[in-house]
Amino acid sequence: MSSWQARFLVRAQPGQVSPLLLIPVALIVLITVSSIVVPSDIVLGPLLVIAPAITAWFSGPWTTGIIGAVSVAAQAFAGWWLGELSSRNMIVQLIALALLTLLIMALSVVRGHCARELAQVRSVAEAAQRVLLWPLPSRLGGLRLASLYLASEDEASIGGDLYAAARAHGGARVMIGDVRGKGLPAIGEAALLLGAFREAAHRHATLPALAASLEESMARHLADFEPEEEAGERFVTVLLLEIPDDEPVVRMTSCGHVAPLLLGPDGRITVPDLAPAPPLGIGLTDPDGPAVEVLPFGEDDTLVLYTDGAVESRDRTGAFYPLTERITQWAGCSPETLLHHIQCDLLAHTGERLDDDIALIAIHRVPAPSGRRFGLGLQPGPSSAEGTSPSRSL
Repeated sequence: MSSWQARFLVRAQPGQVSPLLLIPVALIVLITVSSIVVPSDIVLGPLLVIAPAITAWFSGPWTTGIIGAVSVAAQAFAGWWLGELSSRNMIVQLIALALLTLLIMALSVVRGHCARELAQVRSVAEAAQRVLLWPLPSRLGGLRLASLYLASEDEASIGGDLYAAARAHGGARVMIGDVRGKGLPAIGEAALLLGAFREAAHRHATLPALAASLEESMARHLADFEPEEEAGERFVTVLLLEIPDDEPVVRMTSCGHVAPLLLGPDGRITVPDLAPAPPLGIGLTDPDGPAVEVLPFGEDDTLVLYTDGAVESRDRTGAFYPLTERITQWAGCSPETLLHHIQCDLLAHTGERLDDDIALIAIHRVPAPSGRRFGLGLQPGPSSAEGTSPSRSL
């Protein structure tokens, strides 16, 4: 049952009067008048059962019963008008119409119970999903943030993609990740990484240490819960960002995740050339941890983080969604407006058919208050293991 059907059924409870009642009433009048004026060898009276059947679709059992009673009365009136009320055929039609109305009322009661139960289940599921994937704050220090999540699974708000943000160590730390697989089966690993990040982001001073902590959490989870037939096949790609308050830079560590896009206010796009480490769950091969890349990130710049579902979504011809080319037209927009444009454009590209979960984050560096300036230079802070990252502009 789709979400709009569930909401419709919950609204159509007993005691509610709907303008849709005009439809069965009009049908009763039409069928009754037709039964009177058509030749006697044409019998239209049994069609009156359509009226309570339609009513049960949008209303409760009592309203359905009333419409059924009106249908029986209309059938009796037609029989009286034609002088056939006491005939055996007319009596059988009246009894059959009354019995069918009672059956429809019983089915309406069952339907209403199922609709209320479904509404309760949906409410609990939505609450659980909101607890698992917290919405990102709209402001985090000197940053404006917005997030977008499109789940491929029907009736789901989340799936195998994940994101989180926290204030830590004089700046903001952001994580976006993509669990191997999609939909509801991938939520377990997503929940694990979200909880681990929210705790570890405040405990580790450097991005490599944070990545190593997440790898340990992932390894423990897989050791306990990974099925033997899937050994070595469950992993998570993660991109970790650190944006200090006092430097116009962003530090990045990639564990198998795609690089973000840096959108300048003039529409220029910069794509950093990251040297990603293996995804979490496979094992970090470098004893010093993954490399940290540094990219200039100044006032009015916008970072767009995304999972591969955004760029691997196809249209009817099989063409991938050109995210890099499309976002240039929305340079200068707020993070919320930018993601709104991407969502509408992406869904139009795919025909609203998603084959994978999609997560996006837009991070905008707001201008510093008057009199404040960033620290001089772009020297990496204590969490950087490399110099400024090479990048390519588009």
